[in-house]
Amino acid sequence: MESEISEDRKLCSLLNEMRLDGSLCDAVLRVDEVDFKVHKNLLSAYSQHFRALFTRWSNLDQRVYNITGVSPEIMDLIIRYMYTQDIQITTDNVETLLAAASYLLIPDLVLSCCEFLQDHLSPDNCLRIWQYADANSYNELRDQAYMYTLHHFENVVFSPSGHFLELTVEQLSDILEQDELNIREEKTAFQAVFLWIRHEPSIRKQHIVNLLPKVRLALVTMEYFLEYIKKNQLVRSMCECQPIIARAMKAMYYSKVAEPITRLSDPFTRPRLPYSILFAIGGFSGPTTTNVVEAYDSRLDNWICISSREERARAYHGTVFLYGLVYVIGGFNSMEYYNTMCIFDPLDGTWNEAAPMHSHRCYVSVAVLDGFIYAMGGFNGTVRLNTAERYNPSTNQWSLIPSMHEKRSDASAATLNGKIYICGGFNGNECHFTAECFDPHHDQWTLIVRMHMRRSGVGVIALNNQLFAIGGFDGDSRTQSIEAFNLHTNSWKILSPMFNPRSNFGIEVMDGCVYVIGGYNGEGTTSRCEYYDVYKDEWFDIQDMNISRSAVSCCVVSGLPNVTDYTTERDGFL
Repeated sequence: MESEISEDRKLCSLLNEMRLDGSLCDAVLRVDEVDFKVHKNLLSAYSQHFRALFTRWSNLDQRVYNITGVSPEIMDLIIRYMYTQDIQITTDNVETLLAAASYLLIPDLVLSCCEFLQDHLSPDNCLRIWQYADANSYNELRDQAYMYTLHHFENVVFSPSGHFLELTVEQLSDILEQDELNIREEKTAFQAVFLWIRHEPSIRKQHIVNLLPKVRLALVTMEYFLEYIKKNQLVRSMCECQPIIARAMKAMYYSKVAEPITRLSDPFTRPRLPYSILFAIGGFSGPTTTNVVEAYDSRLDNWICISSREERARAYHGTVFLYGLVYVIGGFNSMEYYNTMCIFDPLDGTWNEAAPMHSHRCYVSVAVLDGFIYAMGGFNGTVRLNTAERYNPSTNQWSLIPSMHEKRSDASAATLNGKIYICGGFNGNECHFTAECFDPHHDQWTLIVRMHMRRSGVGVIALNNQLFAIGGFDGDSRTQSIEAFNLHTNSWKILSPMFNPRSNFGIEVMDGCVYVIGGYNGEGTTSRCEYYDVYKDEWFDIQDMNISRSAVSCCVVSGLPNVTDYTTERDGFL
């Protein structure tokens, strides 16, 4: 295969040299008085436009062809591309290049330009790319830019580019009514409407009647609704808005007692689809290990079970998300200690085996850093481990890294500021106070300030430039306590405790909050779940899982195009 590529490159290089020398060239493209010598056959092979130009739209003996609608600079890039299959697409030339490639009917170059734009979507440019692609029938690029807009709506609305303010009322209405619109609070939709109206108030204020019902008004808090929506001057001044407000208040009242089916069918109470899905994988459910995967729909506060017959049951394992795939690492099935790793693809629901670790690792700690997966410590069925290893997805290989200072099973790890921090755990004799970090650039472990409490079966997570150590077993009992490590002060601080004591639970960050899932509460496995708001230093209950489980592992997957596969069905009830 490599030899074929090499031969192709040699041929391209030779043909380009012939073009530059003018050898056997049988046509001249004249672009704004700049001449390009070319070979008709080669251009015809890449461009239907040139094929028609050379065979049907001109005399076969013609040598000079005047090309309009393309600049000499862009034509030079395109001709080089057709000869060498190499081109430098940049943010400055991509749209001009795409327009020229479309005009000249060069499908491979059109695709390359569209892929470049997809890869460079941002809150500043997604609306402009969406409209540009729609106007030019680049359907896949249009759909990608549109979904990017929905998924990053809050950043798009307040982008310095101001493209949001240039939307038509039809475009804004279409965006607001989508289930996929990703907003943490529904009041953001209302604020976006009024930001858009204030841009041209005399022209746009009439559209409040059409836009207000697109906001899912019963999903905002009662306090916000009464203070900022019902009392809004424009809303109060438009008599057509009053029935909308009355309907919203009625829906808000009945949503507190309504069944989920009713909430889904009412446009004012219908929850939007979550952008991120929290997966809870495996664990002990009662006395036995399970392979059940549950997905949490945060917008409806509901767990759904996902069939997982292909995956083996396991507990005390690790789970990470990397490059679109969920990796489930190590663990235990009540009989066997695993060194295996399985990969779950959330796009098609399939499971596949990957390369095994060097060591069997139950009670393993895992983390992701710089595109590598790290597995640290654990128990191999005989001894507690201080060894660690790193997985490279591109080579499907594990390699050993330096061992930790402490033997740690039942610890937990997280990535913060380019380092991996591992906290707590059990060494076979006692639960640890200690914590340490691994610096991949120096390839070494360093002990950091010890925690206030011993914690085995702890949950560790990084958020807002802090490291949180939550729950665990202190040698006597399961704890509700939480402490945070501040890198700048090099100290741990005690924060508000959880509602429920727990060890060996799932932990993840989603929507800027820390979620803790299941675990062991000292009497048995639990299905209880809650989340922590870092800014409020406060815990909130969420829906219990369908099954109780400890030794469970979690990960969060965001931006899935098939998110409806992992959420409560919305449309089935309409």
